[in-house]
Order: sequence, then structure tokens, then C-alpha cells
Amino acid sequence: MTERRKPGPPGNNHLDDLPDVNVWLALAIKQHPHHDVAAAYWSELAGRRVWFCRITMLGLVRLLCQPKVMGNQALSLTQSLATYERFASLPEIGFQAEPSNCTGKLQQLLSLDVPARLLTDAYLAAFAKAGGLRLVTFDRDFERFAGLDCLHLIAAKH
Repeated sequence: MTERRKPGPPGNNHLDDLPDVNVWLALAIKQHPHHDVAAAYWSELAGRRVWFCRITMLGLVRLLCQPKVMGNQALSLTQSLATYERFASLPEIGFQAEPSNCTGKLQQLLSLDVPARLLTDAYLAAFAKAGGLRLVTFDRDFERFAGLDCLHLIAAKH
């Protein structure tokens, strides 16, 4: 992974980030079409701490094993877990348990008639809100969650 400034880039007011699975996947795979954008986020824009939650950890591990995502470069479960563990071993990356008020935030978001396909997005938005984290993603669907501190990365054109 690309080196980054510590404890976060100058002028970045965000102390902690929660990257979406799509950002973790792009960081993990150099051949990913959005790797350069994700690497630029990592080196220039990432907060002081960058967190996994259970959903993003499991999502990364699952996607790394999927031939539909990885083609003939799909990893075994053991290799996928090792990729997560390499991330987790970095001092600026941590694992955050669900904040105590996450369920309440999720219920608020779901009361806004969120489509079922966005349930995981709603959970990540609630987790970020409850934990005071900035969500980092390539996914524009997060724009529907008012009050969410979100850094939307612009996908590279290919």
C-alpha cells in the first residue's frame, strides 16, 4: 500500500474515516480500475485513523474470494483473511465495534423508506454517524442520507 502522511494530511479536519468496502477493495488490488484514486485518498486525504467495521471487514474478505469480482485472481479464504490482516496490522488502521447508538441511527435512516438493496449502505451510514466517522466511498447512493459526513471519491474513467 502507498505510504501516507501521518497523522493525516495537513488541512484535513477529519480525524477518523470509515471506508466503504469498495474503497478497501480498490486499495487492496493494484489492478482494480479505481486503485489509483483509492491510493490518492490514502496518501492525501485519509483521516488520522481509518477503521474497519465487521461489515467492511467481511465484505472485503468475501469479495476477494469471488471469481465474479476477481476473475482468475480470486483468493482463497485464507489469502483473503491475510489481506485483511495486513491492513489491520498498520498502526493507522483499526477495527471499531458497533457504536452503542448505531441501532437508533439505523432505525431513523430506515424510516425514510430506504430500498432494501441499500440496507447495508444504511447500516454503514448509521455506523459512521453514530461513531462520528467520515464515510469514504465511490458509491453515490450514500448522498441520500442527510447529515452523513461523506467523502465521495470520483471513480477513474476507463
